[in-house]
Amino acid sequence: MAEAGSFAEKVKQQADIVRVIGEYVRLRKTGQNFTGLCPFHQEKTPSFAVHPVRQIYHCFGCGAGGDVFKFVMEVDKCAFPEAVRTVAEKCGIPIPRPRERSPEERRENQQRAALVEMHKEAAALFVRQLHEAAEGKVATAYLEERGLNREAMVRFGLGFAPSSGDALLRHLKPKYSETLLEASGLFSRDANGRFYDRFRRRIMFPIANDSGKIIAFGGRAMGDDMPKYMNSPETPVYSKSNVLYHLDRAKEMLRQQDFAILVEGYMDAIAVARAGIANVVASCGTSLAEPQIKLLARFTHRVVVNYDPDTAGQAATERSLALLLEKEFDVRVLALPGGADPDKFLKEQGAEAYRKLLGQAPPYLDYLIGRARQMDRSTTAGKVAALNFLMPFVQRLPNRLLRSEWATRIASELRVDEPVLREALRRAATERRGEVKPKVDLLAPAIGPAERRLMQMLVEAGEFRDRLVAAITSAGLHRGLDTERIFEVLIAVEIAGERPDPAALGAALEEKDRRLLFEVLFEVSSEATWEEAESCLELLRSRHVERELAELQRKIEAKAPPEELMRLLARRLELQKLLARN
Repeated sequence: MAEAGSFAEKVKQQADIVRVIGEYVRLRKTGQNFTGLCPFHQEKTPSFAVHPVRQIYHCFGCGAGGDVFKFVMEVDKCAFPEAVRTVAEKCGIPIPRPRERSPEERRENQQRAALVEMHKEAAALFVRQLHEAAEGKVATAYLEERGLNREAMVRFGLGFAPSSGDALLRHLKPKYSETLLEASGLFSRDANGRFYDRFRRRIMFPIANDSGKIIAFGGRAMGDDMPKYMNSPETPVYSKSNVLYHLDRAKEMLRQQDFAILVEGYMDAIAVARAGIANVVASCGTSLAEPQIKLLARFTHRVVVNYDPDTAGQAATERSLALLLEKEFDVRVLALPGGADPDKFLKEQGAEAYRKLLGQAPPYLDYLIGRARQMDRSTTAGKVAALNFLMPFVQRLPNRLLRSEWATRIASELRVDEPVLREALRRAATERRGEVKPKVDLLAPAIGPAERRLMQMLVEAGEFRDRLVAAITSAGLHRGLDTERIFEVLIAVEIAGERPDPAALGAALEEKDRRLLFEVLFEVSSEATWEEAESCLELLRSRHVERELAELQRKIEAKAPPEELMRLLARRLELQKLLARN
């Protein structure tokens, strides 16, 4: 990478690789080399070596290796030019002045520098208003009620924008031009074109870039003012899709822990950080944008998504998952119980409970399959709908082998037994299509072999027909099936003590059900046995359990009262164990 005669080559020749790496890894001299614990994988016995003569490093455990620039690029997750600058600064090598900029570039740089300074002054004013002004006492009381003490307010730079509408304007107007005031995003204009403070009567959260410079604000309204949260608009120094809240404070811990906790808003990020878990960032919106993912990738490729468990939060989680999958992130999903967001859960349950659930967060595939299981999969149409919910995520996976493995796992977990449907799923995964399209019409009512055989037995098996009816009706196994009406007619005949007459049965059914019953009765079959009947009944019991599970999940997500929720959770566990045994 370092071309002959370039500044990078000069830095490489003068840099001491042992000195640079020694700032990241504790090194010990071992013979002519230096050794230490590898920063790129977990190990207890040192396998990481630095060769001071050849100016290279190599890990005999994970295989990582290269020159001083490669090390800085890998450990700091930065590009080559940034690595060259970092090494030069660490080794005291003067950095040459950049090329002469055009007048337009100089003006843009001067504008950005002024805007950053304006935001710094605004943040200081907001902090003073929170702690010193009479109006700020209401905001302080609100924050204290939310569990934040003064130390936390100072630590995260929280402030208050007064309701007057011109406090910040009066502070900044004497120092900056109207052009800068308008470009800052800190002010709006009224109908007469006069400036006024954009943020009024709001608790202020400073938003910094990854270098720690304040470039925007988020304002939380006091009282019933709307919108509840208001962010700075896009400006020359702030683009919402290029910033992650708290990244400036979290980046060192992100590198050490090698995973990020992704939450939605300011208070969630603050709550998690105050719990001693510093590797947390917030998207400050409903879902991640691609530039934010690229920014995060500089520090880690492992993420635990902990968005709010409401409908909007689930949708945001799924949108974020799709983008993270495409960028080959290792993703887990933490859905907190009881409909709690991270801030609420930490207040009620504490840091240890949060850490425990964080460690148990399931991989994204398990999360998505859990969501698909909430759908009614008692019919083939329902199974196709569940598969098509999952396919956009499978489609995003860049690795073909991984897509195939996902398809196999999904088919197994969702109990997709129809060969044609499995083949359609496999093809969609291989071809990176976003939906399953079976070549045959599987969306018509799907009558499995078990149902067909039981219908035959209810007509022909005189020796145990009463026993069969009792087994079906006691558990309601026919409820919810596409053939429910046919079973009802057959059961009614047995309960009445009558002999099944196909013609009479057909007359009691609608045309489509009559045709299906006659079709089934014309199928060739062997003599019925109770063992065969019990086998068919077992398949219906499994489908019945799946339907009950889906209904339970809908009730659980509807935020049932605590006593009812405990009962529902207990019943869900019973049914899951029952399915696992089948």
